[in-house]
Amino acid sequence: MKILVIGGCGFIGSHIVDRLVSAGMTVAVLDHRQEVYRLPVPGVTYHCGSWFENGLLDRMLLNGGFSCVVHLGWTTTPYTSNLDPRRDAHENVVGSLSVLDACVRGKVTSVIFASSGGTVYGPSDLLPLSEEQPTEPISAYGIAKLASERYLYFYSKQYGIPYVALRYANVYGPRQNPHGEAGVVAIFIEKLLRGQQPVINGDGKQTRDYVFVGDIVRANVAALTADFCGALNLGTGIETDVNAIFRTLVEVGPFPAEEKHGPGMPGEQLRSVIDASRAREVLGWQPEVDFAEGLRRTIAFFRSV
Repeated sequence: MKILVIGGCGFIGSHIVDRLVSAGMTVAVLDHRQEVYRLPVPGVTYHCGSWFENGLLDRMLLNGGFSCVVHLGWTTTPYTSNLDPRRDAHENVVGSLSVLDACVRGKVTSVIFASSGGTVYGPSDLLPLSEEQPTEPISAYGIAKLASERYLYFYSKQYGIPYVALRYANVYGPRQNPHGEAGVVAIFIEKLLRGQQPVINGDGKQTRDYVFVGDIVRANVAALTADFCGALNLGTGIETDVNAIFRTLVEVGPFPAEEKHGPGMPGEQLRSVIDASRAREVLGWQPEVDFAEGLRRTIAFFRSV
């Protein structure tokens, strides 16, 4: 099987590329950047450029004989998307339409899309959230992810391209960027390793569903051969608050750090946790790495770079 990974030099994408190569797949990557934490993977063809400007993507898919596109490309985070919703929609929703149009012209037979279980549902008391729950996102990021899912559905009906939209919970692990505004685990680890003081926003009782990147990778690989078209949640079903993240990091590090709180983030969603029962039924998937072990592996990685 020949697979194109859009965003294959990023945090999650680079791990997916590793697994696909080890499984004997032929892999190409399209990304606007180069690998950050390692050299290019032998045997992988890299293309540097924009995925949402379809000239390069068209040329790749028309001549490449790809059977699947794994679409992890995205230009915003939940916070930055709200700063310029028009740009977010143009680059990510219209950009994803360009990807789908190129897939049609290139006769790609399936698409796997990285969606968001943490934002497409919006705030809810019906926790953990299943795929049957209402989708009422409150960020431009979540709206764009959901709109892209809707277009995937349209293209599956109009052009016969099946898709799996994997709604990730909060993914953490080795190679996560510690310098952005997203990814509290990586941000805290880097500060602790530098002897700096992490600051917890507000009371630290905000909860998320944290899933290890290796578990997300296994789900993507399983989705390649799944007889399923639609959206699947990928998470642990366990709520973990920011205070617990900090305390577990201090324990497993171990790090000599005190807990410190700062101002809260206005408009921050207070709780999020998702139900991955459908992924268990469809993909035979369930998370294998518990949170403490995942943190140990992530700390070990950042200590090594």
